[in-house]
Amino acid sequence: MFLFLPFEDIVMFEDKAATIYYRVTATSAEPVQGSIIGESRWVMYVNGQEIVTFMATARNLHFLAIGFLASENLIESLADIGSIRVNHASDHAYWFIPALGVDEERAMAVCEDGVGSIEVRLTRAFKMPARRILTSGCGGGVTFDDLSKDQPRSQSDRTVHAAQIFAMMRELNARATLYRESRGVHTSALGDGARLVSLQEDIGRHNTLDKIRGECLLRGIDTRDTILIATGRISSEMITKAAKMQVPIIVSRTSPTQLALELARAWNMTIIGYARGGTMQVYHGMERVVVDGATVPAKVTAKENVEVED
Repeated sequence: MFLFLPFEDIVMFEDKAATIYYRVTATSAEPVQGSIIGESRWVMYVNGQEIVTFMATARNLHFLAIGFLASENLIESLADIGSIRVNHASDHAYWFIPALGVDEERAMAVCEDGVGSIEVRLTRAFKMPARRILTSGCGGGVTFDDLSKDQPRSQSDRTVHAAQIFAMMRELNARATLYRESRGVHTSALGDGARLVSLQEDIGRHNTLDKIRGECLLRGIDTRDTILIATGRISSEMITKAAKMQVPIIVSRTSPTQLALELARAWNMTIIGYARGGTMQVYHGMERVVVDGATVPAKVTAKENVEVED
């Protein structure tokens, strides 16, 4: 007989959890004490209205909330935010109140029903968007934006050396602490060519971009003309979020989707896949990639099949 718990009875608000698994080969089985990535449901309310449910990793959720609101054009700047409260547990919550200079985790009683919620108060009236679009992101991404809507073509003359891309990818791998501890997580980072200025991890690759945007807004980091480095597939919502941050170059350890590539062409963005092992595949925008000591061949006009993987 199997016992099925209702989803609301399954509670886990940690970014990772201890577990025991077996490492198995053809001839052996060995128990290992390790970690598994956390995944929990977070409901966000804006001015008392339920707006979206995130399936996310419980780390830097205030970045996620701010970045999502900015990405969806629901706020124009931090000036629109009166307060944010992330109810992590029954005995503590994170508070952000810019007018009072509050940006901290606080010990406080949280209503049991409120645990797992993000409460945002804006300094102005808020109207719920009329439509939602489910995206292809891990954990069931959602956007209120029309992905087919025109974005301005990038006018950026930003270039990056191939060696810099490989160096930033190595730095991303070195700093992906949650991935090393538990696997099963996406990592994205924003770089200026010399270093990574923001790095975020989450079960959802789209969540990592919202967290990056939220951190950059809070810390006053300019996202224009930067380089996005990611471990996951470059999907349409990923490139849309990058375009809104005015990021002209996107690099991934895996591949772009067909729609992402078409958007990159339309918006004049450089899109690079399979940057690993000292090689990469530049799908569009080769003029922004500097290859030292090599002659770049003439542009190939024939379309090739695009591999897709997670």
